[in-house]
Amino acid sequence: MPSSTSLDRVALLSGYNHGNEETKGRLWRRVLDLEEANNQVFLSLPMILSNVSYSSITLVSVMFAGHHGEHELAGATLANSWACVTGFAFMIGLSGALETLCGQRFGEKLYRMLGLHLQASCIISCFFSGIISILWIYTEPIFVLLHQDPQISKTAALYMKHLIPGLFAYGFVQNILRFLQTQSIVEPLIWFSILPLGIHFGIVYSLVNWTSLGFKGASLAASISLWISFLLLAVYVVCTKKLKQTWEGLSSESFRYILTNLKVALPSAAMFCLEDWASELLVLLAGLLPNPNVSTSLIAMCVNTEAIAFMFTCGLSAAASTRVANELGAGNPDRAKSAMIVTLKLSTILTLAVVLSLAFGHNVWASFFSNSSIIVKQFASMIPLLVISITFDSFQGILSAVARGCGSQHLAVWANLGAFYFIGMPIAWLLGFMLKLYDKGLWTGLICGLFCQASALLSITLFGKWTKFDLSVESGKKTQVFV
Repeated sequence: MPSSTSLDRVALLSGYNHGNEETKGRLWRRVLDLEEANNQVFLSLPMILSNVSYSSITLVSVMFAGHHGEHELAGATLANSWACVTGFAFMIGLSGALETLCGQRFGEKLYRMLGLHLQASCIISCFFSGIISILWIYTEPIFVLLHQDPQISKTAALYMKHLIPGLFAYGFVQNILRFLQTQSIVEPLIWFSILPLGIHFGIVYSLVNWTSLGFKGASLAASISLWISFLLLAVYVVCTKKLKQTWEGLSSESFRYILTNLKVALPSAAMFCLEDWASELLVLLAGLLPNPNVSTSLIAMCVNTEAIAFMFTCGLSAAASTRVANELGAGNPDRAKSAMIVTLKLSTILTLAVVLSLAFGHNVWASFFSNSSIIVKQFASMIPLLVISITFDSFQGILSAVARGCGSQHLAVWANLGAFYFIGMPIAWLLGFMLKLYDKGLWTGLICGLFCQASALLSITLFGKWTKFDLSVESGKKTQVFV
């Protein structure tokens, strides 16, 4: 009897523990879909690493250029900012069309369409790179017109001319990244982004220090490294067996999809650039404040801090747009919405980690930018506002990705335009200059813009149509592949 009673107790306890584990499992699933979260994390991490690596190529060139003197550093920094605002940001925006088109076609199992859209996007990127290159050739008179120092303008123009070839390669790289991302083939990107960055250190050091190019070698090295990045990715696309269904070679049929791609690419580029330009405008406004040296440095530190924090959100946003587009293409709008909810929860956790790190380590972080005690103290006073802006920026970053996955870029453009240029920037001017809140006033204006942007994008997400993007060109017929 005693032994049977003991066995019964053990059975009851094991049954209770098993039931308790099941209850905990159900609770976790209600809080977060662990399988979906796991997939998104493994999709986002390589994207974060590749984004940081490709961005670092031009940044490293600026650092090497700066070793030639303060004048060269000022010229290279000015040129790099101009290149990002007028060229690189636009290329990233144009490639956003593939998040919609390739993502949904992959979910729809129209695999050969991905290769055609990739080729059409590369044609579009090449065309706009040519137009932007003309603008870059006239960098010096443009900077002089904008009342920049004539000598720094001349140095910046020299730097820009040798960066022009890299613009074409950068556009191609971004397109291939989106092509692979929409198929969830992201592991190779770890090596294809780290390797060119490692090679770049050797190239830029050699050209700057061992050749007669000197300062010019820094930007030329960036162009060479970006072309190496493109060639590595192109060889992978052509040779790997993983892409045999989505890449059938170069085809003249891709020209038929240029207009279709443009319908998504231009709103996508405008959507990205409008937000990016708002931050740059804030730095320019800071230069008009009573203490321009401190104010410009402070706002630039805040912009750079938020940009670095946003790089982590970019990885999650890539996962969000991919999962949403794939599920919409497969005709599963409910699963697409579930994927979005998981991404927002992951983004909340990530933002909390970033915000806490900044709150407790802001003095250490500020010391990386400046040794001035005044700037470090002023930066500490900006932390509460910076925490709010990073939170809103993370939220809108995910909703922007969902808009790209759904093909709602044309609506997001108006949201960004209205939020930043009709609400955010006017409030920044009012608070910063009229009410004399200076730096805090400018950043409060940006927060208002981010809040309005996030609210508008949330409305688009909640009340918009979760349907596939309609192609205006029939995809049933195949044309002969010539490569």
